[in-house]
Amino acid sequence: MKIKVLFICIHNAARSQIAEALLKKFGGEKYEVASAGYLPTTINPLVVKIMQEEGVDLSEKKTQSVFSLIQAGNFYGYVITVCNRAKETECPVFPGVTKKLHWDLEDPEDYAGTEEEKLDKIRALKDRIKQLVLDFINEHDEARLNALNKSQLNCNL
Repeated sequence: MKIKVLFICIHNAARSQIAEALLKKFGGEKYEVASAGYLPTTINPLVVKIMQEEGVDLSEKKTQSVFSLIQAGNFYGYVITVCNRAKETECPVFPGVTKKLHWDLEDPEDYAGTEEEKLDKIRALKDRIKQLVLDFINEHDEARLNALNKSQLNCNL
């Protein structure tokens, strides 16, 4: 059975898109993944550049509203908010979720500097999200292994 995961943030323009793409890339068929935003805009073009370095093409990806997913009656086993709680009071919630997690991440829209400096900051953000995604995958792989071992142990008793 696939684990359904939804990443949400304010605009669905950077952090949630990065997280969705990386969980799809590294989690494979074990996960059904989506992302959405409270006030969706368009994907940050600098994020598209950085994700291309990761081998992921977001150039045709569209943003979507968390409200459209709620109205469609979608259910997720995990909803992971990726907002910066210190600055973003509109970080969305999603009702009826089995497990809610929060990854406190800066919004690339707040990055200042030259394009190259912004790219460096987004690259560092992508690397941080990548580590969080890999930790999430490892945690769930370990939980599945423990459950499998426990069920095999019970069968042998």
